[in-house]
Amino acid sequence: MRRIPELNKHKLSGQSTLFTLHRFHAFFTTSTLDTVTADTTHRTHAAIELVNSDLKSSALAHLPSGVFAANAAWLVLAVIAFNLTRAAAVTAGTGLARARAATIRRKLINIPARIASSARRVTLHLPENWPWETGWTHLFDHVFAPPSPTPT
Repeated sequence: MRRIPELNKHKLSGQSTLFTLHRFHAFFTTSTLDTVTADTTHRTHAAIELVNSDLKSSALAHLPSGVFAANAAWLVLAVIAFNLTRAAAVTAGTGLARARAATIRRKLINIPARIASSARRVTLHLPENWPWETGWTHLFDHVFAPPSPTPT
C-alpha cells in the first residue's frame, strides 16, 4: 500500500471524503521483494505500458498483417518514428516531453503551412497566432543550426 499526499486541494472542495490528506494506492505481487523495490518495479512496468499503448494507437495498429517480414518492418519503423517524435518533443522544449505521440504530431509535426518559392529562395509560411510557434521554431533552429566547430 502506498500513501501519497493529496496535492490538489481544490479537487476536494465540496466533497466529503474519508481521507482528505492522502491518496492510497494498493498493489499486489507474488514476488518476495520488499515494498519499496516492488513499488519501483511496478512503476517501471506502468511506464512501459504507456509506451506500448502509445505505439499501439499509432503505427502498430496495422499489426498483425499475416506476413512476418511486413510485421518486422512495421515494428522497426514504428519504433524509429516513436523515438524521433519523442526527441522532437524534448528538443522543442514546450512541455511536450511527456505528451502522447498523437499530441506531439498534432502540435509540432502536422502543421498547416504553405511553402512558397521566389528568386530561388524557399519560404515557409506558418499560421498566424499559432500557439506552438515558439516550440516549433526552437526545434527548427536546433535541427538546422550550423554544426559546431570540432575542437582540435
